[in-house]
Amino acid sequence: MSASGDGKDHKPATRLVTAGRRAEWTQGIVNPPVWRASTILYDSVADMKARHKDTHHRLYYGRRGTPTQWSLADALTELEPGAEATLLYPSGVAAVSTALLSVLRPGDELLMVDSAYEPTRALCDGLLKRFGVTTRFYDPLIGAGIAGMIGEKTRAVFMESPGSLTFEVQDVPAICAAAKERGVVTLLDNTWATPLYFRAIEKGVDLSILACTKYVVGHSDAMLGSVTAAPSAWAKLRQTSYQLGQHAAPDDAWLGARGLRTMGVRLAQHQDSALKIARWLQQQPQVARVLHPALPGCPGHQLWQRDFAGASGLFSFVLNGGRDAARTALIDGLELFGIGFSWGGFESLVIPADPANLRSAVPWQAEGPLVRLQIGLEDPDDLIADLAAGLTRYEPAVS
Repeated sequence: MSASGDGKDHKPATRLVTAGRRAEWTQGIVNPPVWRASTILYDSVADMKARHKDTHHRLYYGRRGTPTQWSLADALTELEPGAEATLLYPSGVAAVSTALLSVLRPGDELLMVDSAYEPTRALCDGLLKRFGVTTRFYDPLIGAGIAGMIGEKTRAVFMESPGSLTFEVQDVPAICAAAKERGVVTLLDNTWATPLYFRAIEKGVDLSILACTKYVVGHSDAMLGSVTAAPSAWAKLRQTSYQLGQHAAPDDAWLGARGLRTMGVRLAQHQDSALKIARWLQQQPQVARVLHPALPGCPGHQLWQRDFAGASGLFSFVLNGGRDAARTALIDGLELFGIGFSWGGFESLVIPADPANLRSAVPWQAEGPLVRLQIGLEDPDDLIADLAAGLTRYEPAVS
């Protein structure tokens, strides 16, 4: 069996199965095999010179990729209508940094959402600052008001929607429209929704970024990132990636391609279980607020309703009073939730988070400590029972 046609008319669930499976890459095998390579041998000097003219999807040198990487990259591109192409990176942070370096130069200004992933914020305050790039942080709910912040030196606007700790949903189309009027490049960390639930390029984004470590890989066993580019942003992204020597290992790309095929059914289960647990948490007296984009009351909920096709398994809740010791008592006794960073795998995770330390444009204020949950593929009733016991531990720790 092989993928038929170009897949342009296929629905997303079908594309997940068929995309990136060119016959010359699969050679009759269902999954493209792992091609490990550094040196590529040529038939002649003329052959070597000919391939140098265009190394995309042509064996040239291992760092430029093999069918293993190309298969996953092409599949991700097919999930983003209007995209030109995709490149892979050894991590999500590597994808973020390379995408930003492809559009910024010394003296430029970057507008960065205040709810950004902590390593993204650290990149702005560290490497980009040392390279002469100024960063200004903005309110994630600014929407079209971003136009008032764009100045002569502004070259890029970076979005993360929803934010990975506090889950504000941004008005991506309005921000993109304002940026395009001024010739400013837009970038989006789309890891939470993936292209299945939010089509970034179609909404006007120039560079759509995924930490494929999360839902694409889906099994917590590989580090991987990707950037999918609109036609106008592709050449600079490719050039910068090659100059920086960015490269994803073929074994990791293969794990990403394998995970991608089941991402649709996994995301559907993550969504259903997370919503059931989030709604249960809303009814608990120890919980002040639940920050889940699919629930009314979460900042930007109406935008989620308008722009998204679904929700994933990551959200937070704010405890009703109490201090860090009480939150620790809740978390440490959980049996089914691992305490660990990342998310998107099959197992449930929990971490304490303190957004106030990561804000500069809009102060974070809350009724109590914040807890972030990654809802995995366990039975949600078992997870609810575990959380119920945790909230019971929380009560005496508060008093």
